[in-house]
Amino acid sequence: MNGLKIIIADDHNLFRNGLKILLEAYLDNCEIREASDGKDFFDVLATFEPDVVFMDIDMPHVDGITATKRANQEHESIKIIALSMYGDEIYYYKMIDAGAKGFLLKNSDISEVIEAIETVMKGENYFSKELLLNIVRNLRNSRLSNWKGAELTDREMEVLELICHGFSNQEIGEKLFLSKRTVDKHRANILEKTQSKNTAHLVMNAIENHWIKA
Repeated sequence: MNGLKIIIADDHNLFRNGLKILLEAYLDNCEIREASDGKDFFDVLATFEPDVVFMDIDMPHVDGITATKRANQEHESIKIIALSMYGDEIYYYKMIDAGAKGFLLKNSDISEVIEAIETVMKGENYFSKELLLNIVRNLRNSRLSNWKGAELTDREMEVLELICHGFSNQEIGEKLFLSKRTVDKHRANILEKTQSKNTAHLVMNAIENHWIKA
C-alpha cells in the first residue's frame, strides 16, 4: 500500500507517536496527521482528506462516537478504525451505528494494524481477533434477538445463537443432539443466508444489525 493518508486521533501522545512511527516504518510513502481529541480531529480533517482514520473511542471535547458519525456524514468514503481498550464493548453498537469499519485493540501487533488497514481499504469490515474472542465470551450471558433479515429456520436460529456465543460446531452438535456434519451444513447455510464470509464476519453482522440483545 503506497501513499496512504492517515489520521491518528487519540488523546495519549505516547500512543499516537508510537503508532505513527510504526506506520511510517511499515507503509511506503504514507502521510500521517495526528489529532489529540475529537475537536482537533475536525481541524485536521478540514485541510487533509484521509484514506484511513484510527479513532480513539474515549476522547475529550468530542468523543470518538460523535466524531465518527459526523465524519461519515461529511465524508462518505472515509474509513474509520476504532481504537479500543478492554471494557469498551458497551460502545461497539454506537461506533458501528456511527459508521466505524473496524476495531483494533490498542495493544495489537503492527502486523494486525496493517491487516486492518488492508481489509478496510478493500471495503470490508475488520474486527480484531482478540476482541472478537472477548466479545463472544461476553455473549454467553446474552440472548439472540429474532433477525428478519433472512429466512432462517428455527434450528438455524438456534445454531446462530450458539455460534455467536462462541461454541464450536462439535459443541453445538452436543448441545442440540445433532451430528457435527449436520451443524456444519447449518453453519454453511447461515453464512450464505446472512451473506457472511466467515464466523468473524457473522458475529460482526450480528452486532451491527442488533441481532444480539442483553
